[in-house]
Amino acid sequence: MTVTSTQTLESPKTADADSADRVFHYVRKSKIAESAVMGNMVQALCGEIFPVTRSPKPGSPVCARCKEIYESLPPGGGSSD
Repeated sequence: MTVTSTQTLESPKTADADSADRVFHYVRKSKIAESAVMGNMVQALCGEIFPVTRSPKPGSPVCARCKEIYESLPPGGGSSD
């Protein structure tokens, strides 16, 4: 009789197409159009870096860390972007 064991390892957080399908991130408004048109990378509030490829629909899942940071910011944000 052979006994085997399976161990699950936690994978590192990466900005691949699979993770982009799971949640949306908060990004500076002024950077979204530029990224969508030029393909530039943007940095989300949580620190993840990726190109903007999709727009969220109402009810889309949001990155918990981005949401936490966004809600801690002062109203108005101090700039127009």
